Amino acid sequence: MNKRSLFVLLTLIVTVSMMLSACGSGGGLFAPEIGSPEHPIKVLFVPSVDAAVIVTGGEVMANALKEATGLNFEVVVPTSYAATIEEMCASPTDTMGFIPGLGYALASQLCGVDVAFKAVRFGHSVYWAQILVPRDSDIDSIEDLDGLKWGFGDPGSTSGYMVPLIMFQEAGITPVLVETGGSHNGAALALYNGSVDFATTFYSPYLAPEGGIEWSRENPDIPDEFVESCAPNADGSRLFCGPNADYRVLDARAGVRTEAPDIIQKTRILMISGDIPNDTLSFGPEFPADLRAQIEEALLAFAETEAWNESLGNQDFYGWTGIDPATDAEYDIVRQMVEATGLTLEGLGQ
Repeated sequence: MNKRSLFVLLTLIVTVSMMLSACGSGGGLFAPEIGSPEHPIKVLFVPSVDAAVIVTGGEVMANALKEATGLNFEVVVPTSYAATIEEMCASPTDTMGFIPGLGYALASQLCGVDVAFKAVRFGHSVYWAQILVPRDSDIDSIEDLDGLKWGFGDPGSTSGYMVPLIMFQEAGITPVLVETGGSHNGAALALYNGSVDFATTFYSPYLAPEGGIEWSRENPDIPDEFVESCAPNADGSRLFCGPNADYRVLDARAGVRTEAPDIIQKTRILMISGDIPNDTLSFGPEFPADLRAQIEEALLAFAETEAWNESLGNQDFYGWTGIDPATDAEYDIVRQMVEATGLTLEGLGQ
């Protein structure tokens, strides 16, 4: 073989090797299309509740979206809120994520993640943080929490950590931080088991029967006269209170009704926060517009089906009773909180 032939052969080998390498990395000429079986769209869920529940319900949604769009999806539950944001920024073309307001504010600032929908829960497009204390404690005000052990699930949680942190700063108190395992359930159980002095989780108002005692910001907890009656229903799927079991608990304590059926008797709500914009469905900053439009249409249709209640609508999952379109500007209030505290992704929990 002469030198020219050898040069041509070596050039061809190098070229083919580079093309194969690029293809294998997902960025080359022959990269599989986004949404194909070889390149599924990653659906990311923050680990705010039991991961097994998320995976099961997430698959129900993924299957419904595939049937409607023909696209393929992969359900992913990262190890933390921060890891969810990092994944969306690292994979800007093929990720969609169910992330809370704080996560969205950071992700949009960090890499341009864009919101599509916000959660609706029983008619509310906002939610709240709650401070839980032992029912038999003498804690009467936020100032009484100074120096006590504070149980929270994840430093990336808006209602579980960020909003309470600002509340404590404004009150001039410094609790002792105790991270309790990543979820609101973990924080509620830590208080129930006595390993922390108080806990912070999300709050959703209880449902009252027609003509019953409605919740208010000043009185967010189950009315005192119904506390002793609170218990899971026969199949353990709900937590009810009242003489006719017609007051339904929807805050984070309902999520641990199996492990702690008397959690209402053992804990009470000290106070709740101001309004927080509901959690989001957001897309990676370079997600293809045509695919996004298909997914948004399919998700709106899915929200009207019974299967929704086995997925995002499941109260042990995220408890979304519906979805509404969301705008980036709605989360400016969360950005203001981030700016006020100097919070960064790397600084979550520090």
